[in-house]
Amino acid sequence: MSVFTIKRNLLLIIIFFTKAMLFSQTCDCKTNYEWIKKTFEENDAGFEYAIETKGKQVYLDHNKRIFNKVIKAKTLTECTSVLNEWLQIFRSGHLGIQFKEQIKETNTVESKVKFPDWETYSIKTENFKKYLDKKKNIGYEGIWEMKPYIIGIKKEGEKYVGFIIESDVNTWSKGQVKLKFNISKDKKESIFFMRDHTAVEFDHLQMKEKNHLQINDFNLFRLYPKMEVEPEYVHYLKFLKEEQPYLEKLNETTLYMRIPSFKNRYKKLIDSVLNVNKKQLLKTENLIIDIRNNGGGSDSSYEEITPYLYTNPIRMIDVEFLSTKLNNQRMLDFINEPKYGFDDEGKKWAKEAYDKLELELGKFVNLSEEVVSIKKRDTIYPFPKNIGVVINKGNASTAEEFLLEAKQSKKVKLFGVTTFGMLDISNMYFVESPCNEFKLGYSLSRSMRIPNHTIDDKGIQPDYYIDGSIPKHKWIEFVNERMGN
Repeated sequence: MSVFTIKRNLLLIIIFFTKAMLFSQTCDCKTNYEWIKKTFEENDAGFEYAIETKGKQVYLDHNKRIFNKVIKAKTLTECTSVLNEWLQIFRSGHLGIQFKEQIKETNTVESKVKFPDWETYSIKTENFKKYLDKKKNIGYEGIWEMKPYIIGIKKEGEKYVGFIIESDVNTWSKGQVKLKFNISKDKKESIFFMRDHTAVEFDHLQMKEKNHLQINDFNLFRLYPKMEVEPEYVHYLKFLKEEQPYLEKLNETTLYMRIPSFKNRYKKLIDSVLNVNKKQLLKTENLIIDIRNNGGGSDSSYEEITPYLYTNPIRMIDVEFLSTKLNNQRMLDFINEPKYGFDDEGKKWAKEAYDKLELELGKFVNLSEEVVSIKKRDTIYPFPKNIGVVINKGNASTAEEFLLEAKQSKKVKLFGVTTFGMLDISNMYFVESPCNEFKLGYSLSRSMRIPNHTIDDKGIQPDYYIDGSIPKHKWIEFVNERMGN
């Protein structure tokens, strides 16, 4: 594993469960709050910067307000929500609370027992299909996929009921009602039930295309009855549904590459797509790289893309690590825990880094001893000549690191809207709470771009803004036109 692999981590998906787990006397919310507050203040690489930016009095007022909520929290669920609210003052990502696996498993199993009397809609799938086959105007009705569910939607009077046909999670069973809506002006009965059965009212319901139904931010894809996809939506539906990277030919002068994630497991897939299509890439004038909704992962995942973008040396500002006993433990974890997959070279690097950090406790340490690292290559490929990278609010962390590198190329232009902004404080680490109930995620490093070139809570702006008058399914068409096709 290269050093770049560990420099950025995945955006944490914060998971909440509604199971009301009562605290023991020694593990009340006040105890957990005091532990999180002390741990974060002493070890998070972005804590001091956040206080300098927002002001100490704002922080003290925030603590007072949160503490009033802490002493009222009686369950782990209530407490977790309050603790997460406390964390949000510092930044929008690279921090959070994560339940331990055994708690997640317990909740998942017990949740099924918790909803035995949940409203159901009973109809055999084969009978539902026969009913659909007789319909002339199918509309919203049908069998839809929204992973990890297969959902049937049937009209009852003026209302629609969505029910589970198949589920890959234990919190939902076949026949249970997953959603309800109507298409009248009164949307009060338009409700979507989340994985934990929490009810969420939705105000956005749109049939984007006869095979694509959008409910707020959820995308449902029609499985039955099979309907021909409208030509202008073919590309967009593939973009939404495909979970792996792929490359395809748009026209004689343009290739399109979709990269949904830079997570570690995607590296081999991305490299494979590039290798298989290398000859085509090196003789095609234009390349569109679509990274919309790519929330990050590992720097190493995009290393093989760089040769196609490269026109001149790429300058990247390094990070510095906050050295504390707790933080430095991660270097030992890299050496001792097989799950990190460090080879001998990686372990040697981790040991040297640990020794260096231990000599500078309480300080920020630049492990590379350079503020700027410069990537140089001997070869500049004549093709592709023009590269458009498509971005949106769903891009964060490593995806933004990729953009900082890519936009230095004379070939590259960014298209879309401003990214999320979650890069300056990074390298997440998870530590176990004293009562063994959850893990706190915080960050070990800060970018040396601070304060002159910050990304957090600002994002990276496109060179070509795609405004709201252009539908999302026509974004690639817009980019293609701007690239001269």
